[in-house]
Amino acid sequence: MEQPDSGAEPAGAAGDAAEALDRPLPEGVRRRVVALVSDAFGGLTVGELPAQLRQYARFTPSRRAKFAGNAMAAALESDPLFRQRIGERLTQVQSELCAALAAGSPPAAADPLDVAAAAYVLRPTGWVKLVAAAGEEAQRADAERADEAGRRELERLREELTEARGLTKSETERLRTELDASRKEAESLRRKVRSAQSDIKRGEAALRRAASEIETARAECSAQVSAAESETRRLRARLVEAEAAVEAGRRAAREGRSIEDMRLRLLLDTVLDAAQGLRRELALPPVSVHPADTVDAVEPGRMSPKDIAARALSETDPALLDQLLALPQAHLVVDGYNVTKTGYPTMPLEKQRLRLLGGLSVLAAQTGAEITCVFDGAELAAPVLLAPPRGVRVLFSKPGVTADELIRQLVRAEPPGRPVVVVSTDREVADGVAKAGARPVASALLLRRLSRV
Repeated sequence: MEQPDSGAEPAGAAGDAAEALDRPLPEGVRRRVVALVSDAFGGLTVGELPAQLRQYARFTPSRRAKFAGNAMAAALESDPLFRQRIGERLTQVQSELCAALAAGSPPAAADPLDVAAAAYVLRPTGWVKLVAAAGEEAQRADAERADEAGRRELERLREELTEARGLTKSETERLRTELDASRKEAESLRRKVRSAQSDIKRGEAALRRAASEIETARAECSAQVSAAESETRRLRARLVEAEAAVEAGRRAAREGRSIEDMRLRLLLDTVLDAAQGLRRELALPPVSVHPADTVDAVEPGRMSPKDIAARALSETDPALLDQLLALPQAHLVVDGYNVTKTGYPTMPLEKQRLRLLGGLSVLAAQTGAEITCVFDGAELAAPVLLAPPRGVRVLFSKPGVTADELIRQLVRAEPPGRPVVVVSTDREVADGVAKAGARPVASALLLRRLSRV
C-alpha cells in the first residue's frame, strides 16, 4: 500500500482540532491504548516509526508496553501520521469494531475500554465522549470491584471477630479454671506456711532447751578439766620421781659396766687372734681389687657405640658396622626376619634363615664378636630342627611373645656400658633399644657387610 507523504496533513487532523480531551486519559483506557499500539507496532517497518520509537522495534509486545509505554502514548498524541498508521493496523485486526465506530454506533456488548481505546486511535466523530464514557465506566467498575473487595474484607473481618470472640471465651474459661486452681494452691500454701511456723516455734523451743543443756555440759566439762589438771600435776610429780629413780639406776649401771667392757675386750682379742691364724693358714693374698673397681663404666680413652656416630661415616657404610663390632666385648643382636625380608623376601623362610646364619657365622669368625640372631616364633607351624652355626646364638620367641620384645629383653639383660648393636629396620624396635642404651643400625647395613664375606 502506498504510504502518504509525511509532509501532507493526514486525514482526520481537522477532526482532532475540533475535539480534544479536557482531562487526562483515564488510566484503564491508557493501558489499553498502549497495548493496542504495542501489538500494531510490530507490523510497521523501521522507516514508518517515529524516530524516538525505532530503538524499540525489536522488542516483544510485552517488553515494548513495559519500557516504551510513555514514549508510544506521547508519539500517538503528537504524531498524526503515526496515529493513522496504527489506526490502519487496528482496522485490519478489529475491522467490525472499527466499522461500528466509523458508523457512530459502537457495539453494546463490546468492552468499553476496547471501544474507548479504538476511538482514541481512530478519532471518529464523538470520540471524546466515548473515551469519557469508558473512563466513567472503568471508574464505576473499579468502584464496584472495590465495594466487592470491601464486602469480602468486611465478611472476613466479621468471621475473624467471631473466631476471636470464641477464642476469648475459651481463654477466659481457661484462665478462670487456672485462677480457681491457683486459689486452691494458695490456700494449701497458707496451710503449709502455718504448719512451718508452728515447726519453727517448736524448733526454737528445742534450741533453747539444747542451749541450756550445753551450758550445763560446759559447767560439767569445766569441773572435769579442773579434776584432770589436778591429776596431771599428781602424775607429773610421780614422773619426776620415776626419772630420778632411772637416773640412779643408770649411775649404778655405769659403775658395773667396766666389768662387762673387760669381758667384751677379751672376747674381741680372741676373735682377732683366731682370724689372723685363719689368714696365715689359708695364705690369702693382699687385697688388689676395691669395690669401686666393680662398677661398670666407660674409662677415659675407651670408645662406646654412641661415640662411633661421631665418625664421618654414612649410616649405610659397612665400615660403620666393623667399627661397632671392633669395640671391646661387643654384642650383635640381629632381628632375623627383618633382615631376610629386606634382603631376599622371595625365598622360603627356611632358606632365608640358612642364608642369614651362614653369613653371620663368617662375620663372627672375622670379628670375634658375640652374635645373637632372633626369629619370630609366631611364623613357625612346628619346632625348627636347626643346628646353630659356630659363634652364632639362634633364638626363637615363645608363643605370645614377639621377636621385637625378645630383642628388648636381650638388650635389658646386658650390663650398662657393654657395647650392644641391634640390627633392625623396625622403628619401634630401634627407638626402644636406643632408650635402653643399645646402638640400632639398619638391616641394609648388615646385608652390605655380609655381601663382602
